[in-house]
Amino acid sequence: MLGIHHFDIIVVGGGHAGCEAAHAAARMGAHTLLLTQNLDTLGQMSCNPAIGGLGKGQLVREIDALGGLMGLLADRAGIHFRILNRSKGPAVHGPRAQMDKQDYRRETRSALDSCPNLTLRQGEALRLIVEGGKVCGVLTDWGYACHASAVILTTGTFLRGLAHIGERTFPAGRLCDPPSMTLSDSLRDLGLEMSRLKTGTPPRLDGRSIDWSRLEPQPGEDPPVPFSFMTKTIDRPKIVCHIAFTNEKTHHHILSNLDRAPLYSGQIKGIGPRYCPSIEDKVVRFKERDRHQIFLEPEGWRTDEIYPNGISTSLPIDVQLEMIHSMEGLENAIIIRPGYAIEYDMVDPTQLRDSLAVKGIPGLYLAGQINGTTGYEEAAGQGLIAGIQAFRYHRNLPPVHFDRSESYLGVMIDDLVTKGVDEPYRMFTSRAEFRLLLRSDNADRRLTPLGHSIGLVDPQRWSHFQKKQDTLHKTRELLRATRIHAAETGLTNGRDRKSAWDWLRGEEMKAEEIFKRVDLLNQSDEIRDALSTEATYEGYLTRQQEDVERFRKAESVILPENFDWMAVPGLSTELRQKWMKIKPRTLGQAYRVPGATPASISVLMIHLKMYPIAISQDHS
Repeated sequence: MLGIHHFDIIVVGGGHAGCEAAHAAARMGAHTLLLTQNLDTLGQMSCNPAIGGLGKGQLVREIDALGGLMGLLADRAGIHFRILNRSKGPAVHGPRAQMDKQDYRRETRSALDSCPNLTLRQGEALRLIVEGGKVCGVLTDWGYACHASAVILTTGTFLRGLAHIGERTFPAGRLCDPPSMTLSDSLRDLGLEMSRLKTGTPPRLDGRSIDWSRLEPQPGEDPPVPFSFMTKTIDRPKIVCHIAFTNEKTHHHILSNLDRAPLYSGQIKGIGPRYCPSIEDKVVRFKERDRHQIFLEPEGWRTDEIYPNGISTSLPIDVQLEMIHSMEGLENAIIIRPGYAIEYDMVDPTQLRDSLAVKGIPGLYLAGQINGTTGYEEAAGQGLIAGIQAFRYHRNLPPVHFDRSESYLGVMIDDLVTKGVDEPYRMFTSRAEFRLLLRSDNADRRLTPLGHSIGLVDPQRWSHFQKKQDTLHKTRELLRATRIHAAETGLTNGRDRKSAWDWLRGEEMKAEEIFKRVDLLNQSDEIRDALSTEATYEGYLTRQQEDVERFRKAESVILPENFDWMAVPGLSTELRQKWMKIKPRTLGQAYRVPGATPASISVLMIHLKMYPIAISQDHS
C-alpha cells in the first residue's frame, strides 16, 4: 500500500451528482476529495446535450437557489434556450437549454479547479473501507487508502456496467469507458439490496451529411431566460435545432428486427425508463402511431455532431443505419457513434434516510443513478443534498430536512426513500402535490434563505437576493396602493375604482398596461412576471398554502425510532413489512408508503398512543 491519505469527505464519481456533492461540501468548509476514473470527463454529458425540461428545469433552479453549480454552468455553456409549456400556467413552465458539451465540461472543470478545500484525483475506488460498522474511506486502484468521516458514492451507470449493441455486449460504464466491477461487492457485503436498471442513448450523426433544407427549424427564444438567478443576460451565440420524423418504413425496419433487439431478445435484464423509452419500445407500444417526432440537437459550436433526441436504441448498427436512412432529410446521414443500451447496478433507495445516508451504516451516502434515478438534473440535485448532509454529519450537525411542500428536491428524495423505484425515476411536475407553490420562478424565495443559513450561499448571492426581495415588497405595495378608475380603462361602465393589484388579478386589462399606468415599465421582467403570477393566482395560492399546513401537521408527528411495526394489529402483513423496511420518519411519510390507506393510518395512530410521540418540527 502506498499510504493513507486523510480527508473530511470523499466523493466517488465525477458526473453531475459527484461534481455538485464535492463542490457543496468543499465550499461549506470540508477538506474534500473528488475521486474519479477520468478527470477529463468531469461533468460529461453522456447522453443528451441539454439541461432542464418539465420538472427538471425546476430542479435546476432549486440547485441554483441553494448555491449549487448546474444553473450557472448551463448559462455559460448554453446555445439554445426555451421555456417549455409557456402557453400553460406558470406552475408547469419548464426552462430547458441545449448545451455546447465541450463548454459545459470545460466550465465544470474550471469551477472545481477554483473551488477552495477541494482536491481532484484520478483513480478508481475498488472497495469501501469499513471499521466498526462505519464506512470511513475507500481503497483505490493506485494502492493507497483514503480515509474520511463520510463517503458519498455517485457512480452513475458504472457499477458493473454492461453495454449492448445488437447481439454484442461488453463491459462499460459508458461507451469507451471501463465499468467499476468491484465496488458493488462492497455494497452487497454491507447487506444492501441491489438490482439492475437499464438506460440508453441514440446514435450520433454527422451534421454535414444531413439535408437541413427538408427539416423543420426550431429556433430558441430571444432573449433567452437564464437558469441562474445570478445571470443577468446570456450573450453567447445561439443555434437552431430541427425536427424530423420517423415513418412507416422506419417502423418496418425496427419491427422486422426485434429478434435482434437486446430489449426484446431477453439479452437485457434490467428495467428501462418508461417515460424515455427506446425507439423500438415506442414503435411496439404505440403501434397506432404512424410517426414519432425526432429533435436534431447540435452538440456544440465546434462540432458537426448531432444528437437525434427520440431514437434511443440498442439495435444492431446495420439496423440503426436503415432506420436513420428511412427518414426524410436523413437519407444520407452518417452515424458517428452508434446508439447503445447500458445495464448497471443500483441500490434500493428505501434503504436510505431522507438525508441520503444509508440506514444503519454511518458515514455512507448515495446520490444519483445509484439510487435509481435517470437524468443529469435528478443526479445533480441528489449530489447537492448529499454534499450538504455529509458535511453536517462530519461537523456533528443534524441533517437538513427538505420538505416536499417546499421543493422538488424534497419531492424527489421523499419519493425515492418512501416508495422506492421499479424503473428509472424521472422528475415531472405531476409528482408534486403543491406545484403551484413550487414554480421555477420562485425557487430562490423558497430556498436561498436556507442555503444562506447552512453556509452554501455566498455573500454576493445573498446580497442580490435581499435586494430582489426588497424590490418585490416595494413594488407589490405600490401596486396595492395605486388606484385605477375603470373609466380610464375604457373596458367598463366607469363605476369601478380598484387597486392596480386587483386589476392585475383579473383579466380585463393586460398586465403590461397596468404596469404602464403605475409607471413600472422600467422594472425588470423578472419582478413584473413574479408579481403578475402572484396576483393572478392569489386565491389558488392561498388555498394551496392551507393544504400545505394540513400536510405539515402529519409531517410534524415524529415516529419512534424503535417502533415495532409488526405489532400493529389489524393490518396486512405486506404493509407492515413495508413499514418495517422503510421505517417512516413521520406519520405523513408512513401514509405515502405504497399500500397505506386512510384506514390503515387510523389504525396506526390508535396504536401509536402507547408510545411517547414527539410533535415536533425537528427532523434530525
